[in-house]
Order: sequence, then structure tokens, then C-alpha cells
Amino acid sequence: MSTFIHPSAIVDPGAQIGEGSKIWHFCHLMPGAIIGKNCSLGQNVFVANEVQLGQGCKVQNNVSIYTGVICEEEVFLGPSMVFTNVLNPRAGIVRKAEYKTTYLEKGVSIGANATIVCGLRLGQYAFVGAGAVLTKNAPAYSLWLGNPAKQVGWMSRAGHRLELNEHGQASCPETGENYQLQAGKLVAI
Repeated sequence: MSTFIHPSAIVDPGAQIGEGSKIWHFCHLMPGAIIGKNCSLGQNVFVANEVQLGQGCKVQNNVSIYTGVICEEEVFLGPSMVFTNVLNPRAGIVRKAEYKTTYLEKGVSIGANATIVCGLRLGQYAFVGAGAVLTKNAPAYSLWLGNPAKQVGWMSRAGHRLELNEHGQASCPETGENYQLQAGKLVAI
């Protein structure tokens, strides 16, 4: 499986692109960007220095991934979603030393036009809905909606909203995988 880089994309020397990845129209990868195997970067995606994308990540059109963002494998970044990397930016003040790390664990999904404020950690398979503004860490399998985003439920690995029974248990309607709420955290069992 070969890597594809569209002729209009700019890949600076030093950027690393894993086998089987696809870099589409008008993308720009800075020298320290690391893209894993079998990733897809849609049209007009910017990837800054020191950004890491694990294998199988899907980045939709018009997403800028700034220094400090680390994504494990199979992360989905929806169209025009936004990352920040400084909490109090000012045009006249250089704050590169204040960049905060934002860490997305395996299987996280971010909906279209959502904003992820810097310095957060999103647990495995957390789901941030379209247009949400996330300002807090998101536990594994959690579902976040609104501005500011609030946790409104739980999601399965396959991306289905889970309905917990009176014992804090649920099954994914697609895969049949079972989940249990334990001490406020959802775990696959």
C-alpha cells in the first residue's frame, strides 16, 4: 500500500508520513509533523511541528492541528473542527513557551466545527459532538455536547449512544459489546 500526496500539498523536509497515508489537496505538513500509517488528511489540512497522529487517523477538510496536539490511533477529526494551543493569546505577545499539550487517546471522535481548548486529555473513544466547545478533560467513552460542552452520556467503541440500565450496564446495539459504569467511569467488559 503506497502513500499518496496530492501535487498541491506542501510537505516540508523532515515531516514523516506513514505508509498508506493519503495527503489531499492544499495540505501543509511542517518539518516536525509525524503522520502514522493509513491516515487520511482531507483538503486544506495544516499540521504543525511536533504534532503526532497515530495510525488510522482521519482528518477531515479545513482542520489546523497546532503544536502540542497528540492523537493516538484511529482518531477522527471532523470538518473545520478547531484546536487551540495557548489559553490567552495576544497578537503582540509571543507565547510559544506556553503551548499546552492536548492529548487524544485511541478512537476519539470530534464532530464538525467543534473546538477543543488546549491542555485537555480525551480518553479512549470519547465523543465531542458537532459545534461543541470542550473546556474539560473527557473520560473514556464519554459524550459531550454544547457550549460550553457538558457530558450528556456515554458512547460505545462503534459510536453508538449507550443507554445504561439501573445497574449501570449497557450493550452496543451494533457490536453487542458490553459496558459497565464503575466508580463514575465506563469500562468495556
